[in-house]
Amino acid sequence: MRIDTLSPAEGATTPAKRLGRGIGSGLGKTSGKGHKGQWARSGGGVRPGFEGGQTPLARRIPKRGFKNNFKKQYILINLCDLAELPAGTVVDLGFVMENNMAKEVKKNCYGLKVLGNGEINVALTVKAHKFSESAKAAIEQAGGTAEVIE
Repeated sequence: MRIDTLSPAEGATTPAKRLGRGIGSGLGKTSGKGHKGQWARSGGGVRPGFEGGQTPLARRIPKRGFKNNFKKQYILINLCDLAELPAGTVVDLGFVMENNMAKEVKKNCYGLKVLGNGEINVALTVKAHKFSESAKAAIEQAGGTAEVIE
């Protein structure tokens, strides 16, 4: 196979409509636009979402909810994610990112939050911006330390 032998698949391309080329072509005179009216004019037609002057659906439906653009979003990890790590490991945001432990990384992340789902039996040093109460208690009960980063 050579690049000069490549061509589109059969039926993938269609020839352009040749408008206004005589009555025999089927697209002569009005060029497939019919007679008069908005759609026959130059630049004719309406913008997407226009409903003929009726109040559009987007304006008839009431507004709802609120999105706080200043909300602090955290990268979340659970205790079950830390359970397989060797004892004495220092877990912080950099460690989590390097080892792909975060399931979802949001766009404007503020820091790391440790949640208490699962059990932990190894002594780890965990440095995070936030801890749930159960996570902090479980880490300290296993002999590790939970340090809050400001």
